[in-house]
Amino acid sequence: MSDANDPGHGGETAASIASDVRAGVVDALDVVERHLARIAERDDEIHAFNLVLADEARRRASELDELRASGVDPGPLAGVPVALKDNVCTRGIPTTCSSRILGDWRPPYDATVVIRLHDAGAVVVGKTNLDEFAMGSSTENSAFGPTRNPHDTTRVPGGSSGGSAAAVAAGFAPIALGSDTGGSIRQPAALCGTVGVKPTYGLVSRLGLVAFGSSLDQIGPFARTVADAALALQAISGHDPGDSTSIERPPFDVGGRLDVGVAGTRVGRITDLPAGASPDVQSRLDEAFDVLAVNGAEIVDVEVPAFGYGLTAYYLIAPAEASSNLARFDGVRFGNRVSAPDTDRMYVATRTDGFGDEVKRRIVLGTYALSAGYYDAYYGRAQRVRRLIANDFAAAYASCDVLLTPASPTVAFAVGDKAADPLAMYLCDTYTIPSNLSGDPAMSVPFGTGDAGLPVGVQILAPALEEARMFAVAAELERSAP
Repeated sequence: MSDANDPGHGGETAASIASDVRAGVVDALDVVERHLARIAERDDEIHAFNLVLADEARRRASELDELRASGVDPGPLAGVPVALKDNVCTRGIPTTCSSRILGDWRPPYDATVVIRLHDAGAVVVGKTNLDEFAMGSSTENSAFGPTRNPHDTTRVPGGSSGGSAAAVAAGFAPIALGSDTGGSIRQPAALCGTVGVKPTYGLVSRLGLVAFGSSLDQIGPFARTVADAALALQAISGHDPGDSTSIERPPFDVGGRLDVGVAGTRVGRITDLPAGASPDVQSRLDEAFDVLAVNGAEIVDVEVPAFGYGLTAYYLIAPAEASSNLARFDGVRFGNRVSAPDTDRMYVATRTDGFGDEVKRRIVLGTYALSAGYYDAYYGRAQRVRRLIANDFAAAYASCDVLLTPASPTVAFAVGDKAADPLAMYLCDTYTIPSNLSGDPAMSVPFGTGDAGLPVGVQILAPALEEARMFAVAAELERSAP
């Protein structure tokens, strides 16, 4: 075990760093040097990063110090080191999606979230490892090798945003961004003992996120504390005219909601939740309900059948969208190319060499689901089930304000334990997938430990655009965590 077990890493939160840098108590460059030193000390063991941007981070920190010295406020995230999942575009900096097919591709533009982090005064320290094209639940499906859990390096950090979760848990950065298509922020957050947030679909711009499942993908933050996660979400959210799915809303602002408590809040306990949570995880979930009840919440039993069939619908819709989105990687316009006598054989050779097994598996599944004669039977029917899932959540939220479930069925499992069994890996997302299909917000909050002293995350789900309500419950769980 390491000091990564301390979610505050010695009390150094994003909020405290930004406050000190803005006040001139500490230099942004000193903050960056401390975090780069931690990365140099441990990342060979953990492999959270595909690329560390040490020189760029130092230059950026020096710019912020000069701004502050000239009397200009550097911003609400002044000097805060941030790690970016390596499927978020960064201008002139490699964005690989942890795939051989992209090679050393350097995007010609920054993602909207990167621009907003810059405007808020943050310092990007590196690009983090992920399951290739965000397809996986363990960050073992990477062309650059697996990421390991900072709490126990024989175990996985979860996925697909495992590098971002590990970076925060190890103290490499107080904030990291990930993407969540079926649980890829919340599940690794649970396994690494961090806060992880999937916002309402459309609250955060997807412009510059390399697409996996366009109707499911959402960018969100990892952080050590609920307050830091709120600070990060405020910085990256808000309407973006460059993203046609972006909601016309101002940036998220939790305001003073983190301290309001949960008195009178109706918390849904799902009576038909699929079995599968290990006893240690279930025990922590039961404690979470008890803690909220002691603090004034009303526990309401509800049924949400969506959790029973969400997984099946997801593994038709997400691969179908992936097969369409990944068709652009053909060795012609960008990325790596394998030479061949003609164009068709070049396509085949490039994709055979460039894509890993899990990506190929999902492309084949998705292409089949969209093919003539099968579209209505598979993809079309899955979309109708998706409508039922949204209806199930709407019915539940008519009688409760939030829902509580496990974020992951188990604590972190051993590296290699599920790698040869895709179905076992897919079941890791049983509790997270339904909210991607409905588009509603959800987040994982650390709540004590389970087997082997490893972190357990409790998932809070809320109706669309009710992030403030969700964060209020999360803050109460954080204050009361074992």
